[in-house]
Amino acid sequence: MAAASAAPLPLEGRVALVTGGSRGIGREVSSHLAALGASVVVNYASNPAKADELVSELASRGLRAVAVRADVSDPDAVRALFDRAEEAFGSPPHVVVACAGILDPKYPALADTAVEDFDATFAVNTRGKFLVCREAARRIPAHSGGRIVAFSSTTVAALPPGYGAYVASNAAVEAMTRILAKEVAAKGITANVVAPGPVRTELFLAGKDEAFIERVAKNSMGRIAETTDIAPVVAFLASDASSWVNGQVIRVNGGVA
Repeated sequence: MAAASAAPLPLEGRVALVTGGSRGIGREVSSHLAALGASVVVNYASNPAKADELVSELASRGLRAVAVRADVSDPDAVRALFDRAEEAFGSPPHVVVACAGILDPKYPALADTAVEDFDATFAVNTRGKFLVCREAARRIPAHSGGRIVAFSSTTVAALPPGYGAYVASNAAVEAMTRILAKEVAAKGITANVVAPGPVRTELFLAGKDEAFIERVAKNSMGRIAETTDIAPVVAFLASDASSWVNGQVIRVNGGVA
C-alpha cells in the first residue's frame, strides 16, 4: 500500500516579505514563516552579516529565503524591495509583515525630546510602515490569500512616560492599518496589527537595568516574552485560518497593563 503524501505546509507556494527581518522579532517571524513553507524576503537596513547568516541557516534546513537591503523610509527603496522579491521568487509577495521599528533608548520626557529624534522615530515607525503597507496594497495579488501585518506596541495602550514619540508613531500605524483593512477587503486581503508587550530583544533591553526588567516581568505572567511568543501570532494572521480576522489590533503581551 502506497504511503500517503504529506499534507502541504500552510504557506507553501506563497512569498512573504518581512521588513526588519534579520534581527529581534522580525528574525523569528522570518524563520517561522519559512518553516511553514513560505519563500521569505528578509529585509534589513544596515547589517548584512546578520541577514546573510539567517538566510544561510534557513537554506541549511531546506528553506527558501533571500536577504535584501532597503531603507523602509525611502519610497524608491521600498519599491525596489518589492521588485527584488518578485525577481527572487517569481511572484509578488502574498504576505507582507512590516516589522522594522526603532525606539529612542534615552526614553526622554516629551519636553526633552529632540526634534531630530522625533523625526527619526516617525521616519521608520510610521512613514516606513506607510510606504510598506501602501506598496503591499498595490502589489499583493487579489484573492491570493493576501495578508498584511503591521507591528505596533502595547505601549500605545499603556502610555508609559518617556515613550511619547514612540507611542505616537505606533498609534498612527494602528489607525492607518485599520483603515487599510477596509480598503483592501474587497480584494480578499486582510490587514491587521500585532502589538507586542515587553519582548527580550535588543530594542526592548536597550537603556534598561535588570531591576526595571524584573518589575516588568512581575506584571507579565512572571517573565519577559521571547520572540518565539510573538512569531506564531504573526503566522496565524498570515495563514488561511485568519481569513475572517481583519482590521484588528492584537496585543500580545501576557496581560501586562
